[in-house]
Formats: sequence, C-alpha cells, structure tokens
Amino acid sequence: MREIHVIGLASDGKFIVCADPSGEKFRLPADEKLRAAARGDAARLGQIEIEMDSLMRPREIQARIRSGASIEQVAKESGMPASKIERYAHPVLLERSRAAELAQQGHPVRPDGPAVMTLLEIVTQAFRGRGHTMESAEWDAWRDEDGHWIAQLTWPAGRHVNTAHWRFQPDAHGGSVTPLDDAASELVDPDFGRQLRGLAPVAAVQDAPSQQTLDDYYGVDSDSDREDAAVLDAAAAPAPSEDEPADTDTADDTAEDASDRAPRPKPAPAHPAAKDKRGKPSMPSWEDVLLGVRSNGR
Repeated sequence: MREIHVIGLASDGKFIVCADPSGEKFRLPADEKLRAAARGDAARLGQIEIEMDSLMRPREIQARIRSGASIEQVAKESGMPASKIERYAHPVLLERSRAAELAQQGHPVRPDGPAVMTLLEIVTQAFRGRGHTMESAEWDAWRDEDGHWIAQLTWPAGRHVNTAHWRFQPDAHGGSVTPLDDAASELVDPDFGRQLRGLAPVAAVQDAPSQQTLDDYYGVDSDSDREDAAVLDAAAAPAPSEDEPADTDTADDTAEDASDRAPRPKPAPAHPAAKDKRGKPSMPSWEDVLLGVRSNGR
C-alpha cells in the first residue's frame, strides 16, 4: 500500500489532489464519506456505507414509514434487510403510535358541530351496539401527502376485515377528527343502527252497539217502521195488467188486516200519585219523564 499526501484542492472544489513519493498524482472526491473519515466519525461512516449499499437513504426510509408503509414493505422496496431498516423505522413508529392515541381523544365533527364525547368513547358505544369488542380492534396513524395525520381503525367482522379512516387535526382542546369514508361516518353517526319504533297492526274498530229506543224497550214498532213495511209489501205485490182491472177492494182489505195484526203499544201502568212525608206530591225524576213511568214502582 502506497502512501500519498494531500497537495491541494481541485479548481472545481469537488476533488482533493494527492501525490505519492514518486510524484504521481491522485484525486479523491470531497464527499461526506471523506469528511467523516477525516473527523474520525466511525458511526457516520458506517451509516454512509449503508446508504451507498441501498437505493434508499435513511430519510427516505423514515418518510416511507411515516406515510404508512411497514418495515417489510420498505425492505422489499429497497432490497435491504429488515434488521437495518428497523434502526431508522423505530422512532417513526413511536411517532405514529402517539398520533393514533391523540386521535382517539379527538372529537368527531358532525353536521351540527363537534361532538362532546371523544372518538374512542363513541366508537366503543357503536361497537357495543353491533356486538363487536374493542379488544379485537387496532388503531394506527400516518401522515398523508398534505401533512395531515390520518387515523385508521381496523376490526374483524366475520370473514372480513373492516377499516375506517378519519383526518385528525390536533389543537389545544384535544383535536378534532373528520370521517373520510362511509365506515367512519357510520361509527360516529348517533342515528345509525338505531332501531326504528315498531308499529303494531291496529285491530278493526268494532261497531258500537246501537242505542236502544223506546219502541225496542216496549217491543212495538214505530209508525215509520209500519209505513216502510207497507210500502215494501206493496212494491213486492204483482202489478195488475191492463186487461184485468185492479181489485181495489181486496187491496183495501189487505191493508186493513195488516193494520189490525200490527201489535198495539201497551199503555203504561197507572200508579197512584206518590206523596212525600209532608203529604205533598213528589217531583217526578228525569227517567220518569223520559220513559213515562215511575222508576220507584209506586
């Protein structure tokens, strides 16, 4: 191994000019690796070697993890072993976990304003109403392209895995969360899943019994009923033909017989006038005036 010494800096400032004892000149790129070696920074030198071996730098790895990618995804994209990526991904994963915890304490934004309850409390009630448990749910968060934190909730439902997403905006009052899909909107909707009020079929209203009249009470027919019956009998009788004269005498006899057979109203029984203890006639009650009899039987 030959020894070389520094002569100076190239005119463009990107290379360092060196020479060996024989006078042969060499040049070295003035990069970060040379500066770390000149400072004796072995840790930085090893990090630079990893960056040179892979297609992704540590900042790029952390940016991919912060945007929601997993360690396995980044390892597959970069071709680096997962153990080396974990070194840069660990602080970013802690940042994502903290953002997910803060999003759970945020207040969902509804059409009438932010809710009083937190996102975690509302989702817990919704899960209880649907028969799910929070133990099987997982929270996560990442930053989107605009720099906003996106909170994600995943939970199993039968053979499927459901996901819901909210945009989290931190503030001094715990922050606010805005649903980004239908699943997130349904979980924070207070009216979603609420059972409607049941409607039972209404039974048919039975006809009220007709009020008993005085004629029904005494068992007689009124004059109007007898007239209607006579009209119906006359209509049912065959009309006389033009050749044969109508037998008026027979029709008159029939009407007289029908009127004789009709039951006559029974006269009300006569009762002696009642008197009170002082010997004066007592006043009749309203029932006596209406029915024409005395209810006391005197």
